[in-house]
Amino acid sequence: MNERVIGLLRGIRGATTVEKNEYADIVKRVEELLLALTEANRIAIEEIGAVIFSSTPDLNAAFPAAGARSLGWNAVPLFGTQEIDNPEGPALCIRVLILWNTDKPQAEIRHIYLHGAKVLRQDIANK
Repeated sequence: MNERVIGLLRGIRGATTVEKNEYADIVKRVEELLLALTEANRIAIEEIGAVIFSSTPDLNAAFPAAGARSLGWNAVPLFGTQEIDNPEGPALCIRVLILWNTDKPQAEIRHIYLHGAKVLRQDIANK
């Protein structure tokens, strides 16, 4: 009988903004955000259960998962949604929630907010 070690499921939040609603800009900023999140938390790709992306209604030139696929995240389940229009939130914004299988305590998780998205969570951004 094979023994499986199951860690805790942790959610890691992040967000970024793009300068233009263009495919290349979206992919570049998503790659930057995912690399920052995985490096800051020392995440191995095979430990990721799934990734959920959301984007503001003004972004439609690319599915944010294109940035994950360009990094080689081909076995990771990716899901995307469009947010409701929030006139008080940042424009051209992509958020991500990585579901990570780990034994790392919640207090050690690093959430990353880049560019104009830093205003979303100034209390925890890039600590």
